[in-house]
Amino acid sequence: MKFKKILLLGFTEDNLREKDWKRLEILCDEKILLPKEDSHLKQHLRNSDCLLVKLGAIVDKEMIDVSPDLKYIGMLGTGYGRIDTKYATRKNITVCNIARYSTEGVAELAFGLILEHIREIERAKSQASLGKYSEVGFHGFEIKNKMFGVIGLGRIGKRIAEIAAHGFDAHVSYWSRKRKKDSERKGINYNSVDDLLKNSDFISINLAYTAETKNFLDGRKIQSIKKGAIVCNLAPMELVDIDALENRLQKGNITFILDHSDEFTAEQAKKLSQYKNCIMYPPIGYITKEATEAKLEMFIDNIENFLAGKPTNKVN
Repeated sequence: MKFKKILLLGFTEDNLREKDWKRLEILCDEKILLPKEDSHLKQHLRNSDCLLVKLGAIVDKEMIDVSPDLKYIGMLGTGYGRIDTKYATRKNITVCNIARYSTEGVAELAFGLILEHIREIERAKSQASLGKYSEVGFHGFEIKNKMFGVIGLGRIGKRIAEIAAHGFDAHVSYWSRKRKKDSERKGINYNSVDDLLKNSDFISINLAYTAETKNFLDGRKIQSIKKGAIVCNLAPMELVDIDALENRLQKGNITFILDHSDEFTAEQAKKLSQYKNCIMYPPIGYITKEATEAKLEMFIDNIENFLAGKPTNKVN
């Protein structure tokens, strides 16, 4: 079995390796690469039975309705909150993402970004490059024995909690929609969201973006964050009320670190970039050699497995 037409939305040739393209060619009669805003999108959707999208892509009811032959939506990434999976289910369309491929890369980056900030690593590097080797004027503090809160104890959240607790000897607490007894047995303590925000020196946000988690970090929660806390959000920024975050940043008593800046509107990026205590990075958490290889393999595996009648990483 193969697809009649695979539509790759927002892809370029360098998004996949040569061997991935060869595997994909075997799975369809025709493949089309199309920019996200292309004027011919609806025309191509009308006779595509497979739609492949990249992280951040929107696949809504309108797109699904103009795609009567659509059987499969494949996400090149983990987050699928912008795909209307409930409507896809009603239309008997399978949606698959890629899970578990970047757990280590994202977790390790979280601590890299935190350490860069609390130890002024970039400033020290820049100073030394100018031939100035004095440590005078530098400040820092340690993660050990601090209160470290993790919101969302999925795969990445769990790994961050483990590193904080057993690598840095921090006092780690978590909140998740479901209690994680195995982690609690290893010293990761369950706490309410409110208590976690009020008491944590470091906060890591690791929730998936869905309709239910949109603006999870709302105005009330943001205002309750402990003064001096460092919040690291390597999850989608739709989890955060941007206006409420700006109000808290104006007080200058928390630091907010994020890496989904590519998903901001120009207005949102401009709004937050004016605050020195809002530190923005490109989405580089999954950019490791190991994660990239696993991601591409799994992406094509998902398509092959669906055609074989055994879908993997199905999210609806």
